[in-house]
Amino acid sequence: MSESTSAAPSRSNVHRVLRVNGEDLPVSFAPYKTLLEVLREDLALTGTKHGCELGECGACAVLVDGQPLLACLLLAIECEGRDIATVEGLADGPDLHPLQTAFADLGGAQCGYCTPGILMTAKALLDDDPDPDRERIREALSGNLCRCTGYQQIFESVERAAQELRETGEAGR
Repeated sequence: MSESTSAAPSRSNVHRVLRVNGEDLPVSFAPYKTLLEVLREDLALTGTKHGCELGECGACAVLVDGQPLLACLLLAIECEGRDIATVEGLADGPDLHPLQTAFADLGGAQCGYCTPGILMTAKALLDDDPDPDRERIREALSGNLCRCTGYQQIFESVERAAQELRETGEAGR
């Protein structure tokens, strides 16, 4: 009798071009990988954080076609032809986005783990509503958990960034 061998099922990679932070990036990945995994492992964009990987903490929030989505719940293969924005694309070269500046100045980021997801979610809010009140900010960020700040500094940071964007006419940046 010959010995039989069982081969693992073939899991060949798919080859796609993902538009991330305004660049078309060719990438090869297993079709079952989440956007979070592809961003971090295949594209070396590690600003987007692994958190709960259950869609409950918001650490992996990125913008897909301008809407905040949880990268841990989205298959990367579903993102071809869509515009993906990560925290790495928030600054304009050496110039920080007003959200980043406000978070640094007002202590909106402490340990920083949740910050990329909060920044991207806040950006979507300010793109949609350049003058949100505190309740609207609280509602928009309700899916982003932070264990360090108590949220007060986060809300103040978003308010300051909104004010700066309005004053400089950069709303939607």
